[in-house]
Parts: sequence; structure tokens; C-alpha cells
Amino acid sequence: MIEDKNQQRTPLSEFGEFGLIDHLTKNFEISHSSTIKGIGDDAAVLSFENKKIVVTTDLLVEGVHFDLSYMPLKHLGYKAVVVNLSDVYAMNAKATQITVSIAVSNRFPVEALEDIYAGIETAAKIYDIDVIGGDTTSSNTGLLISVTAIGEVEEEVYRSGANPKDLLVVTGDLGGAFMGLQVLEREKEVYKVNPNNQPDLDPYTYIIERQLKPEARKDIIKLLKDLDVKPTSMIDVSDGLSSEIMHLCKQSNVGCDLYEDKIPLDPQVISTCEEFDIDSTTVALNGGEDYELLFTVSQADFPKIQANPNFSVIGYMKEASEGMHLVTRGDSRIPIKAQGWKNFND
Repeated sequence: MIEDKNQQRTPLSEFGEFGLIDHLTKNFEISHSSTIKGIGDDAAVLSFENKKIVVTTDLLVEGVHFDLSYMPLKHLGYKAVVVNLSDVYAMNAKATQITVSIAVSNRFPVEALEDIYAGIETAAKIYDIDVIGGDTTSSNTGLLISVTAIGEVEEEVYRSGANPKDLLVVTGDLGGAFMGLQVLEREKEVYKVNPNNQPDLDPYTYIIERQLKPEARKDIIKLLKDLDVKPTSMIDVSDGLSSEIMHLCKQSNVGCDLYEDKIPLDPQVISTCEEFDIDSTTVALNGGEDYELLFTVSQADFPKIQANPNFSVIGYMKEASEGMHLVTRGDSRIPIKAQGWKNFND
């Protein structure tokens, strides 16, 4: 279901590699003064003067990270950018440039790549970044997209700065992306049995969008600066809350108490978990792909974030010797383990 058979199909060979790059990137505009030279030479040229630079790369692989039977190509281009920007923001940095490389088989026409690049262009405009280069090549194993994001930072925040007695804070809500995936996978199986069946996805709009068109929390970096709050450690929630907490604790050499009743869940996540008979806490802990920010702050900063609806204080950092625990609603303590997505298929 990657194409509309009524659409025009221009073979990739019609353009050649360099002509294809020119065609796909012709609408990209430069908006940052740090971009001296973007697309069009052997390499991009950037000038950040005396600022520190952050660089991160993510690779999305068809059949592993996305399924084109329900992932629109424009959304895929958008998501490929967003997941990289999330890592930049997790360093307390401002994203400024990206490069985009795509490996594609000849089953895709030029129009399919145009859709992907339209999503990339939309993300670039919304998040105010310059697309400064990349590559296209052929693939025998489906579609691969690699994005490298570059940013500038004044005061970087690492995973390693949390202290005992710091508060553990998360933005937004968790579990939506995983439950959106469950709905999409279910409807895919229904479609296989009866292609004429049209799914009613209206009850799942929020969680499906969390899966197909996630957003990176650029707004949080500005908000924290405006509130005069500098996190002591930070990470983005891409692999599930439990994994990210373990990263912070291990790299900061601290322990943690995470309170189950404080984990933020959207009502649509709760109702869909009930429908699928999945525990919502398990989904929040292990689901992944929420792209919220998880960070620690000193208790002195608590009054600054206390009433802000963007933040939920969900835990408390302790001495490393005390370990990492989920404190349940019944007040029992369960060791936190990173189980990830595959846990749901066991």
C-alpha cells in the first residue's frame, strides 16, 4: 500500500543521482547564519564562532522502524527528522542543521521520494532548521533513511549530572506511540482479511498521531530557559521510560524511586490499554517512541516548575546503593528493568 496506482510514476533512473538530489532539494531554504554553504558542493560549510556543537545520527529501516502499509511517506520524512531533533533537544541544545541520506529500491518512483522530502521540508520549516546535504543510493532491502542533526548549545546537559535528592521530571504523557502502533497493527491484520473493510480510527486519533507524526519538544528547551531552570541531567524518551531512567541512574551513579501513580497517561492511552487488555504502566515503562524529555532538577527548582502543565514530577533520585524501583499504587517496590518493545510479544 505504498502508492496510488492512479498516480504518476516517474522512474528514479530518469533523473540520475545528482539530478535526483537537485530535484528533491530545490525548495529547501537557508535560514541560519551559521550555514555558510548548504547543498551543492562537496561538503556543507558551517560557522558557529565560539559556540559548542552537538551532532547526532539516527537510522530508520523499513520493516524494523516503520511499516509502509500504514506509514504515509510524508509522515515518514517528518518523523525521520523529528526523532533526530529530539536527541539534540535532550542535550539542552538548539537544532540548526540536518543532513538526509536515503537508500531506496527501484520499486519506488520519484513521486514517492517527493512525498518523503515534502515531509522533511515541513519538519525543517516547523523546527527552523536548514537541510544542508545528504546522499541517495540504491538499496536491495527496502527503504532506509539516515538523518544527522547538528545543533548549537550554550550550557549542555548530559545524562550524567543527576544527584541524590534531585526530582525526576517528564514532559507530556507516555505510552501513546506504542498504543497507536497496536491499533495500526490490528487494523493491518483486518485489512489483510478484508481489504474492503474501512477502519474507524476516530477514537484513536491522538495515539495514532503519536506513532505516525511525533513531535520533538523544542518548546521545552525555551521554557526551561525562561523559567531559569537548568536540568542536572536529561534524556529523550525514545526506548521507554524504564530504559531512560536506567541510563540516567547508571551514568549519574544514582538510584531512583519512580511513582506509578505519577506517570502521566492520556485518557485515550488508558482506554485503549483496557481495550487491548494491556497494563498501562507496562506500556509507559516499555513502549518507547514518545519523544518526550525526561530530566532531573534540584529540589530548589521545584517551585519554578510546580504549576506548569508541561511537567510531571514522577520520581526522586537516591543513592546508587538504594537501587532503582517502581513504587506501585499499592506501595510495593519493584526493581526497574529495561524490557523494551519485545516484551509485549513474549
